[in-house]
Amino acid sequence: MDRRTLLVAVAAGAASAPLRVFAQAKGIPRIGYLQTYPSLDDRYFAAFRKQLQVLGRVEGKTVAIEYRSAEGKYDRLPTLAAELVRLNVDVIVADGGTPSAVAARNATQTIPIVFVAVADPVAQGIVASLARPGGNVTGTSGQQAAWAAKLLELFKEIFPSAKRVAVLSNPGNSSLPGVLREMTTAAKSLHLEIRAFDVRTPDDLERVFVEIGRMQPAGIIQLVDTLLTSEAGRIAGLAAKYRLPILGGHNAVPENGGFMSYGPNRLDVVRHAAVLADKILKGAKPSELPIELPLNYDLIVNMKTAKALGLKIPPAVLVRAERVIE
Repeated sequence: MDRRTLLVAVAAGAASAPLRVFAQAKGIPRIGYLQTYPSLDDRYFAAFRKQLQVLGRVEGKTVAIEYRSAEGKYDRLPTLAAELVRLNVDVIVADGGTPSAVAARNATQTIPIVFVAVADPVAQGIVASLARPGGNVTGTSGQQAAWAAKLLELFKEIFPSAKRVAVLSNPGNSSLPGVLREMTTAAKSLHLEIRAFDVRTPDDLERVFVEIGRMQPAGIIQLVDTLLTSEAGRIAGLAAKYRLPILGGHNAVPENGGFMSYGPNRLDVVRHAAVLADKILKGAKPSELPIELPLNYDLIVNMKTAKALGLKIPPAVLVRAERVIE
């Protein structure tokens, strides 16, 4: 090989080298991004990257991101978390609720971790307290138990004569039993009977909806869980087949054909995670960074679905909607 050919070959190899090689060479910090499910439309990961850019961290120039997704397979999370630890990233962002947060925490006691939207990190034993997390972990909390009860109140306001409500839950998500307990307490005061239906895998959905059909509820509430969120379109289709309105705590519900959602603004939650990661890269200790709580809650209504089901939404509810999908 002559000198000219050698130089061309070296240049071609450099052009195709992984980003992390350049990151290591430049000494720029690296963020490991661990996700349970790929984003439905990539808005959330894009919002995370955009917020980093606002903070002066441009991917490929002043920060590198090592992205890993379990593709919906919870049992892959520990392996992927361990892989990020071996890469010796500077901080791990665990996006995907409790499962990804626990996997990251179990993989390392030294690399800082920022979790995204864990329902109740104190009850799950992930942090010592919201104000002083302790250890190497901090993050953002969805506080699902607090607003799941509010979702039931909203349901009763729209359907005042309702007696029974079905709830879609995932027993593989350890944060949801606490949410169901809160909802059960709230249901009693609203004179509602609620029954949880377990969805462990997407294959359970057809069977579960047959069981829900036998129950004949006034509607369905879909808890926030990465498995359920990733199947939002299919769930909305099954709900329409059974002529049942479905409400949820994630905007994916109405955006994929469901009736309504009420819950924290998901983009805000992810942006807060980027802010926490940036603070850690600047030298802050995760143990001293308070857990960020949701500031903005959005009510989103799918009017097309409401009309298809013949639903009448009280004006007092509709006026509170942050967004109406026509």
